[in-house]
Amino acid sequence: MSPARPRLLAVGVTLSAGTLLLAGCSGSSGTSSASKDSIDYALPANFTPNWILPIGTAAHLNTNNISIANALWEPLIAYDGSTGRIGWNKAGSVATTADFAADNRSVRITLGDRHWSDGKPITSKDVGFWFDLIKANKAQWAGYTPGKAPDNWTSFKADDARHFTITFDRAYNPQWMLANELDAITPLPEHVWDRGTPEKTWTYLNNAAKNIGSYASDPLWKTLSGPYAVKSFSTAGKVVLTANEKYDGGEKPGIPTVNLLPFTTADAEKNALRSGSVDYGYIEPTDLDQKASFTAQGYEVRPWSGWAITYMPYNFNNPSMGAVFKQLYARQAIQRSIDQTSLAKVVFNGTAVPGYGPVPQAQTSAFLSRTQKDNPYPFSTAAARSLLSSHGWTERNGVMTCTDPGKCGEGVARGTKFAMTVLSQSGSAVTDNMMSAIQSSLAKTGIKFSIRTAPVNSVLSQTPQCTAGQSICKWQLSFFGTAGSWYFNAFPTGDSLFQSKGGSNFGSYSDPDADKLISASTTSGSDRAIQDYSAALAKDLPVIWLPEPDYQISVMRKGLGGFSQDPLANFHPAQWKWTG
Repeated sequence: MSPARPRLLAVGVTLSAGTLLLAGCSGSSGTSSASKDSIDYALPANFTPNWILPIGTAAHLNTNNISIANALWEPLIAYDGSTGRIGWNKAGSVATTADFAADNRSVRITLGDRHWSDGKPITSKDVGFWFDLIKANKAQWAGYTPGKAPDNWTSFKADDARHFTITFDRAYNPQWMLANELDAITPLPEHVWDRGTPEKTWTYLNNAAKNIGSYASDPLWKTLSGPYAVKSFSTAGKVVLTANEKYDGGEKPGIPTVNLLPFTTADAEKNALRSGSVDYGYIEPTDLDQKASFTAQGYEVRPWSGWAITYMPYNFNNPSMGAVFKQLYARQAIQRSIDQTSLAKVVFNGTAVPGYGPVPQAQTSAFLSRTQKDNPYPFSTAAARSLLSSHGWTERNGVMTCTDPGKCGEGVARGTKFAMTVLSQSGSAVTDNMMSAIQSSLAKTGIKFSIRTAPVNSVLSQTPQCTAGQSICKWQLSFFGTAGSWYFNAFPTGDSLFQSKGGSNFGSYSDPDADKLISASTTSGSDRAIQDYSAALAKDLPVIWLPEPDYQISVMRKGLGGFSQDPLANFHPAQWKWTG
């Protein structure tokens, strides 16, 4: 989700592995580290960049797209973990201060003395342009949740060219507002992008952004505020960034040319590492026993920990299984059939921790409830079978079947088989191994679990929010999170994910009590509010909770430094430097 301004880690384009490897790595062979003028960075397998517009839509919300866009158009408030702790990185922001009113019902923001690459000043008008664009087209913005931004921003007032005030509909926790809403704002070049009305502008920009092949040539994308510009952007996913010579912000690029390299599989990326044609790449957890071979080649191996949760969303509106998924006992049976401890230890080789609810558990925080931490549904296929048997299900030919509709629950017909299918990301042995292990344990409960695979972009496009009557609503479960499904901002609220009609609530989960708890967590200054939310959703199971892995096991050429790996899963190329 990416987001994370919250975001999903997703999006890919399918080519043959051989073609993609050649496109991504030919001619590199370590020359970038030797020249100090360039760097070759490996993108996650099948996570192909495909969106340049710094406004996410549901099919394009991912860290790679966001990180690239932030390098081109600097965010108003860069709230990330790039400095070693999660907080406001003012060097990478257009704003310099955010002063909240004493009643926490408004904020006055000051812009730095900054300019677009064409020499025009960046002003409050450019922020107001973004504000009007989002207000008029909020339903199409992936960051939108009804009742949250921009609904709760009642007015935008430009005080002068470098100061503006946003007024809220009530008092909000300033920490949450700064980290989860104001950080979503990106000043946009109004003098270049405006097409008369917000609606016409939205259509124009989104249509232009669909033409990936024109990103390097279309004048629309050349008026920039960030440290880099696009030199090339192929439909195969290779992106070359070049330093923006007109950049006047606080993060001057340390390396002039950044090559972002796509791969269809982790094996293809590892081969590129071994050949020396990648400076900053990754290995899978199962490859940690090969660490010495990489260090011998002049690399360092560093785990990249993430502030994330990992899960499989249910489609509660699926016409065949939605009624089953709506039964809490059924979700409990599924969750009790997932052996997270073994998955974390065996499949992830110890580079993941079990996750039992909506708050990240890989790192200590005051947001985590005791209920979530203690795991309300410990692994037991015997207990899972008992749950189903006591609710009218009988095993027939190895699959639990509803034989007593009165006990199975509303909408579950006699003869319904507990058989479900996941559409899972392709290209990762870790994902494949985890799905196979889950399939095996669910079978012991009597639940048939079928697995289909596709590149991550296809998983997202084929598993959207939907209603039962839509043809696109045939999906039942989806998975797109070997590196973590959802990366949060510093404050791990669930408004996009689990609030009714949330912008990234793919499975259409809806519970009025959960909505109240989520809203309370955004307005209260007490940690108790978000702990209550953590406990409630750990029990209610809006999704299938899965182990939280490290974002990646990074393999970096020795001498690359000047930065911390961001727990929010953004990459920040302007901070990369060759130090030796």
